Amino acid sequence: MSLVCLTDFQAHAREQLSKSTRDFIEGGADDSITRDDNIAAFKRIRLRPRYLRDVSEVDTRTTIQGEEISAPICIAPTGFHCLVWPDGEMSTARDKENERLNATQQRRAAQAAGICYITSTFASCSLEDIVIAAPEGLRWFQLYVHPDLQLNKQLIQRVESLGFKALVITLDTPVCGNRRHDIRNQLRRNLTLTDLQSPKKGNAIPYFQMTPISTSLCWNDLSWFQSITRLPIILKGILTKEDAELAVKHNVQGIIVSNHGGRQLDEVLASIDALTEVVAAVKGKIEVYLDGGVRTGNDVLKALALGAKCIFLGRPILWGLACKGEHGVKEVLNILTNEFHTSMALTGCRSVAEINRNLVQFSRL
Repeated sequence: MSLVCLTDFQAHAREQLSKSTRDFIEGGADDSITRDDNIAAFKRIRLRPRYLRDVSEVDTRTTIQGEEISAPICIAPTGFHCLVWPDGEMSTARDKENERLNATQQRRAAQAAGICYITSTFASCSLEDIVIAAPEGLRWFQLYVHPDLQLNKQLIQRVESLGFKALVITLDTPVCGNRRHDIRNQLRRNLTLTDLQSPKKGNAIPYFQMTPISTSLCWNDLSWFQSITRLPIILKGILTKEDAELAVKHNVQGIIVSNHGGRQLDEVLASIDALTEVVAAVKGKIEVYLDGGVRTGNDVLKALALGAKCIFLGRPILWGLACKGEHGVKEVLNILTNEFHTSMALTGCRSVAEINRNLVQFSRL
């Protein structure tokens, strides 16, 4: 069967993955209201196309943080790719090789597509391996702030030396959300965080045994991060105008409007619904991006019309990886980019710069 849209990949991936892995990827917090609303909220927005425009040439290129990308469709940080593309029938040694390849396949696909890939703190292979796999690609690094400041500093210095172009700090995880599926499945896998190595011990840290993420991170702590790196700092997880205004006040370079795919606090705004007030609050002073719920080219167009500079894909990338490895990731990106190209042409947009608020209207349904 041909896989022609992102939901086709979702259905096929479900057949490939174990129940616990499928639940880990697809699950949301509590009743999964926000997870589902991320998708439904896009469908409450209608398009207002303009016609009689020459769309014989449509250019999907844009820039983020001054770097050109082929389309405003990039890869969000997701961890533990070894869960998605394992070969359980192979020997332990071969399994370890597969772990190294899983995350680098995503990276190679991003480089081939000419887009940005945000590498997760919880990647299942080393930063060095990812860079070797795709040395020319645009890459940012996502940081879960660890209570050990020295460990954070060591990790940030590594990513800077390896050519990563931005530091993405996730804000919405002072504690882990109540993910019922994982609790029911008693998810306990032998996963280690290759890049979270203590400067004192020098050993990889088991994910479920580590002291996870700082619960004391505050706005004033951002100055410490700014003092140890020259990388632009992007804050991931902002949903309100109040926090957006504070982000501008603290001189960060960007915001990713995100609710963690509905995996953290349930019953918060869908990302696309929160986007408008965040964009209004920053008043064009910093770039705003979005993740959560994007499944079609129309969704990409709607996000840009409401002020996002680009969108980041999470779960759909994992579906592609689960179905066909690197080739599946490329197909997911190609499908969405082609759909976005079509959406631009059918609404009369010849370039990303022509996408504006007049193209969308919130439905009363």
